[in-house]
Amino acid sequence: MKALLCTEFGPAEKLIFKEINAPEPKENEVLIKVAACSANFPDTLIIENKYQFKPELPFSPGGEVAGVILKIGENVKKLSIGQRVFALCGWGGFSEEVCVGADRVFPLPDYMDFVTGASLMYNFGTSYHALKNRAHLQKGETLLVLGAAGGVGLAAVELGKLMGANIIAAASTDEKLAICKEKGADFLVNYEKEDLREKIKEYTRGKGIDVVYDPVGDKYAEPTLRSMAWNGRYLVVGFAGGEIPKLPFNLALLKGCSVLGVFWGQFSKLQPKENFENILELANWFKEGKLKPHIFKKYSLPDSAQALVDLRERKVVGKAVVICDEKLTNVPITKIIEPEKSKRIYQNLEEIKASVGKIIGESPWLEISQDIIDGFAKATFDEQWIHVNPEKAALSPFGSTIAHGLLTLSLSPKFMFDIYEVKNSKMGINYGSDKVRFLQPIKVNSKVKMVAKLLEATEAPNNGLKMKIEGTYFVENNPKPVCVAELLSVIY
Repeated sequence: MKALLCTEFGPAEKLIFKEINAPEPKENEVLIKVAACSANFPDTLIIENKYQFKPELPFSPGGEVAGVILKIGENVKKLSIGQRVFALCGWGGFSEEVCVGADRVFPLPDYMDFVTGASLMYNFGTSYHALKNRAHLQKGETLLVLGAAGGVGLAAVELGKLMGANIIAAASTDEKLAICKEKGADFLVNYEKEDLREKIKEYTRGKGIDVVYDPVGDKYAEPTLRSMAWNGRYLVVGFAGGEIPKLPFNLALLKGCSVLGVFWGQFSKLQPKENFENILELANWFKEGKLKPHIFKKYSLPDSAQALVDLRERKVVGKAVVICDEKLTNVPITKIIEPEKSKRIYQNLEEIKASVGKIIGESPWLEISQDIIDGFAKATFDEQWIHVNPEKAALSPFGSTIAHGLLTLSLSPKFMFDIYEVKNSKMGINYGSDKVRFLQPIKVNSKVKMVAKLLEATEAPNNGLKMKIEGTYFVENNPKPVCVAELLSVIY
């Protein structure tokens, strides 16, 4: 296979494009035929040995890919050969094939093309984690984005606007700021020609900035920190400006503000549940047309070093993408069919025990019709009008009838039957639930599914296995769960 290689640490001009041996997936890895790989600022650092991760020479840069699985290593359960995926490989992506740990590989939605799949995760994942999990950005707050035309910066502009903030975009040229304006920025600052502090005072009427998103550092950090509002949050995302600033931290005291580090890669490893929720929300917003990566330029694999040169020289607005397989990227997504979700088959109880702490699958969608709601209401003697009277319920805040909360819970046995099966088992009993939380109402004709995670698996009398399964229930086109419950089962 062909790949762009870093054989000695240095600038992108020293990278070599050559033929190398294709890799083989190890245990818990998959081999991906790379369709597209995005170029990100850390790629310019890793080839110069300036990044926190330091791979052994030789290696290929490129940490965010989309493609098709070619081979699967041992113990990989939830992925299949031929499946369309996007993945965070860290490095190795500027190549025709790359091996990636299965826990860093995600199914590519059937409505998303490979170029988008290779462009969404890093920038939007970083920026959404920063604004949602670190800064807790609130509607009506003012968000300043430095380096606003870069990959993560432009994603922060788009997400901040979607979250209801007032956006001040700061960049180095008027051309870059024009793109920020298209993505929803309310105010613009050319910090190469204008005084950043004075423009912040003008735009905030002296109040200051509630949240700063800073992937630049360098000379812009201190004046921005001096412009913080009381209880402001300063997000340290990166240092694309070159210098890591040495800030006078008496300013944090005087401003009553917080300085918060943003390391999305570590967050995704240490808090996988929260990261998975973020990914679902981002994918849903993309599906609804609320998010769209801005593609600056597509580069061929032989010319992929130029993508890193353009990043280093701050020419890239939004995302630079390397096309590693033109045939794959040119196939219309309507002609690529992702394999249907199949039931997980366990050979024995020991295999179940090995799945503790992991998501074991998700059910197909089930539409909650009025007939289902009516049948449940009669069976439980709970025929309140909000459930069974569509005309009256139409005047309620919900605008329609809604399902009983316990109806959602009662679907659990069906969903679990759809999700997994144990070969040669004699009997399975779903006998209860614990810590049930009904988070949102389910309107009539909504489609519901359950994602199952195995929390515990302990031996039960008569050679059985007692299980505690976390069921998280979702409604179609809504990334937030409508119900979470701990389900109790035993299987013999």
